[in-house]
Amino acid sequence: MKTTVAAIALTVTAGTAFAGPACNVPEAQWLKQDDAKAKLTAQGYEIKTFKVSKGKCYEIYGKDKAGKKVEIYFDPATLAIVKQES
Repeated sequence: MKTTVAAIALTVTAGTAFAGPACNVPEAQWLKQDDAKAKLTAQGYEIKTFKVSKGKCYEIYGKDKAGKKVEIYFDPATLAIVKQES
């Protein structure tokens, strides 16, 4: 029984560990994806992949301004960084 409870707890914890942030912004306020990509590129980001995350943030995979590989979540209305992983 203890093993089953521990396995369930581990599964729940592991599932939340990989969850991205949530951006609670109404879609009517979002920047258009092409405009967001252009602004981020102009700021020095190299975008390999651009998508909308499950949490409704703009998410990029690529390189930051210093050339380091990154995964960054942006607020879709302001492009403020919500979460960044190098």
